[in-house]
Amino acid sequence: MNTKNMIPGALKENIRDYGMFMALGLIILIFNTLTDGLFLTPRVISDLIDMTGYIAVLAVGMTLVIVIRHIDLSVGFVAGFLGAVAAILSSKLGMPVFLIIPIVMLIGISIGTWNGFLVANMGVPAFVVTLAGMLLFRGALIRITNSETIFTGNDTFNAIGNGYIPDFMNIEGLHVLTLLLGLVGIVLYIVNEVRNRNKQASYGLHVSSMGLFIAKLVFVSGIISYFVYQLASFKGFSWTLLIVGIVVIVYHFVTTQTTLGRHIYAVGGNPEAAELSGISVHKITYIVFGSMTMLSALSGILFTARLQSATPTAGTLFELDAIAAAYVGGVSASGGVGKVTGSIIGALVMASLTKGMDLMNVGVSYQYIIRALVLVAAVVFDVKTRNMRSKKA
Repeated sequence: MNTKNMIPGALKENIRDYGMFMALGLIILIFNTLTDGLFLTPRVISDLIDMTGYIAVLAVGMTLVIVIRHIDLSVGFVAGFLGAVAAILSSKLGMPVFLIIPIVMLIGISIGTWNGFLVANMGVPAFVVTLAGMLLFRGALIRITNSETIFTGNDTFNAIGNGYIPDFMNIEGLHVLTLLLGLVGIVLYIVNEVRNRNKQASYGLHVSSMGLFIAKLVFVSGIISYFVYQLASFKGFSWTLLIVGIVVIVYHFVTTQTTLGRHIYAVGGNPEAAELSGISVHKITYIVFGSMTMLSALSGILFTARLQSATPTAGTLFELDAIAAAYVGGVSASGGVGKVTGSIIGALVMASLTKGMDLMNVGVSYQYIIRALVLVAAVVFDVKTRNMRSKKA
């Protein structure tokens, strides 16, 4: 075997999967250099993760919406509106957090079910349905807040967006529970990768060489270990990170290991063929749109808790950030292709750009321009890699 060309060859074959990781790594290295190491300090890393949380949750749901060839423009103001509902339930009605979260998320599911009905049963384009929803919930947000800021004032609720998980050991300068959770995460990652590789091999599909596979596991595990240690040396994992992690694990499992996940990608790949094979496209549309607005509700809770208040402008441009994160993370504009984990990386890419430019005092106007160029580059990358694969096939 020619080991000299092994790594470049593997990168070329898996450029869609590796490209986003390389982009994130390059962005981190550039900003860390330009800020004299400030970008990779524990405090900045922790803040970066928390500011990514509410968009990352939206990006997970948006991934599935785009996979089935639709779009949801309402998610930003749905998140803002439901965040305001959560703030009212917390501050004015004194409702406990363990009731607020399921109530608000159930309201989110009902909104998504209505969207799914209009799209699947009435044949209204998703763009029109969700554009109307965006305007509706923008007005509803202004109405429910009376154009004023609603402060939550509940420490337990606010901890969702600003607090950190408690530790069971008192070791100064080190959060032990964070280290243990990081270790569990690395083990789960390795087990998942090994199982996927064995499954691909059993089906006779091409897999990378054992040496390259082990190198990948060691490299990724090392990166995870570095960031876990940095967080453990600060205040540990935040509740936001834990919530996002649970969402990613659940949705990654559903999309990769269940019949529902296979049906979602089948509908995205070819809706007509999926319908002929016995898959209910209407049912999948209901589920995906309901899931999207459920995650919008969770995003609104995270954002409101982070600000410790609900504002009349909450949710502005959230939908565009979520769409950008999904596309940067490798979701195909033509549907049928995209990973939940990729969209999380896409969200980190966009948040890293924002955080890095903030640290460098780059003007807001230039920040929007640069983020726009990154989004265009991601879509061009998608088109080119798709064409390469189709020619190869």
